[in-house]
Amino acid sequence: MFGGDVMEIPSFEDVKAAHARIKPYIHRTPVLTSSYFNELSGAELFFKCENFQKAGAFKVRGACNAVFGLSDEMAAKGVATHSSGNHALSLSYAAGRRGIPVTVVMPRTAPAAKKAAVRGYGGRIVECEPSTSSREAVFAEVVAETGAEFVHPYNDPRVIAGQGTCSLELTEQVEGLDSVIAPIGGGGMVSGTCLTLSSIAPQMKIYAAEPKNADDAYRSFKAGRIIADDAPQTVADGLKVPLKDLTWHFVSRYVSDIFTATEDEIVDAMKLTWERMKIVIEPSCAVPLAVILKNKDVFAGQRVGVIITGGNVDLDRLPWLAR
Repeated sequence: MFGGDVMEIPSFEDVKAAHARIKPYIHRTPVLTSSYFNELSGAELFFKCENFQKAGAFKVRGACNAVFGLSDEMAAKGVATHSSGNHALSLSYAAGRRGIPVTVVMPRTAPAAKKAAVRGYGGRIVECEPSTSSREAVFAEVVAETGAEFVHPYNDPRVIAGQGTCSLELTEQVEGLDSVIAPIGGGGMVSGTCLTLSSIAPQMKIYAAEPKNADDAYRSFKAGRIIADDAPQTVADGLKVPLKDLTWHFVSRYVSDIFTATEDEIVDAMKLTWERMKIVIEPSCAVPLAVILKNKDVFAGQRVGVIITGGNVDLDRLPWLAR
């Protein structure tokens, strides 16, 4: 991934190559609209529904690009990663389609539905404590043991190029967008969005949405340097990880602003989406809508692309029932 100390920055050509490479293995997901949410927000919202993606999340795009871009020699050793869920099951899906082994390090607190999906796709799970430091330490042991190719959940040019295919499709499906907003944790989806839109629609504003309880990207953005939290607590389990050098490259250069939402605002937006749009989304994907409804003055009158990143929910532990 890196040559010496030089970061390998993916290009828009990499996004186009990724789209061609992964096409047989992904869905071109639909864009849905809601007159209710348009009226509520004062904006025209276009929801890019990656909750309908293979494996239930956008991360299949980056995982497939990484897996199917490997040489046969590298692929034979298998792939490995650490992830709270969606990247783990997406990499397991991709590796299964190529017929190679996959090992994933997951926090013991990761949703049961996501662990079940990893195993269902043939992945081997090694559990760690729910902190970034434990995750990385356990993962180092796994790589030493297996010699597998590391596919980072987000700080990997192959993964970012794959995630960039989502906004590429969105611009083909909806004309005249003023802005796009996506959730941010480690920043893979936002970086892919930045990569694509800075190349084909530089006038479009890119916003990121983050839980207030895990707002290290927001604080990093304001401070102008990476600030990492080790183990934040939020219902949005996919957004607990910090930015890294490659994703920071994109976030710091191309994102217009980062907004945060409280736990209650996230859960309310998730429940409202289930009720009004009749689609299953997970808490992490509700953060952009929560942010739009909280900052109506920013988005009023705009045509806004909203990336719904996934729909892998533990149906026995719906967050509004816990309240």
